[in-house]
Amino acid sequence: MSQKIASNAPSTITTGIEMSAAKRISVVFRREFRSYFQTPLAAVFLVIFLFLAGFFTFNMGNFYERNNSDLRPFFEFHPWLYVFLVPAVSMRLWAEERRTGTIELIMTLPFGVSDLVIGKFLAAWAFTTLALSLTFPVWITVSWLGNPDHGTIVVAYLASALLGGAFLAVGSFVSALTKNQVIAFVLCAVACFVLLLAGFPAVLDYLRGWAPRGVVEGLASTSAFSHYDSMMRGVIDLRDLLYFLLVIAAFLVINVFTIDWKKSD
Repeated sequence: MSQKIASNAPSTITTGIEMSAAKRISVVFRREFRSYFQTPLAAVFLVIFLFLAGFFTFNMGNFYERNNSDLRPFFEFHPWLYVFLVPAVSMRLWAEERRTGTIELIMTLPFGVSDLVIGKFLAAWAFTTLALSLTFPVWITVSWLGNPDHGTIVVAYLASALLGGAFLAVGSFVSALTKNQVIAFVLCAVACFVLLLAGFPAVLDYLRGWAPRGVVEGLASTSAFSHYDSMMRGVIDLRDLLYFLLVIAAFLVINVFTIDWKKSD
């Protein structure tokens, strides 16, 4: 992505000062999003995501055996898919720039650090949302087999997209900490797993045996799993929406400070 921006640097520099923040972010977004499809990454990710989503839904989720016209088995596995697949997308966002040294070149262009962070994040989020949208045949299948609650399915898709965005924000921050993509992948996967595990029923049940009620409730409120599960049931709660948006915003802000701190490393 940085090489593409660099190749257009003269025309960008002459007009970059007059560009609004939205236009600067748009420039970064378009170039970063196109870069996914200039390597095998896009095809590999999409194929693996769609295959695993179908496998978990129809095989492990016992889709047909349940005799219910809903997509709960489909959405139940999304958090665990994202734990491993989202880090594969986010690990390259900044680690590759730091490894090749192109981050120094990027900083000479008329884009603020926040423009780059937001543009890269939105491109990654758009890419993962594209993968999610390609699962629409599953929705068509359940509609053909029965009469599902389409409103619940829409909310569940929104929850899945927000969960993916939250994990990508975490992954973007982690990617800025290291030059090694493998390390970025592992750290992001661990961080996302912890975010899910904090609200897992088995963990909360264990804590209720000895921890104060306030601690248990506080831990549950910080868990991505709790908020995702609530929306997956078709309930739109402002607290759930704010949780995902705040997680995304918080990690993007930390990402900006991290880039400023480590850009010269």
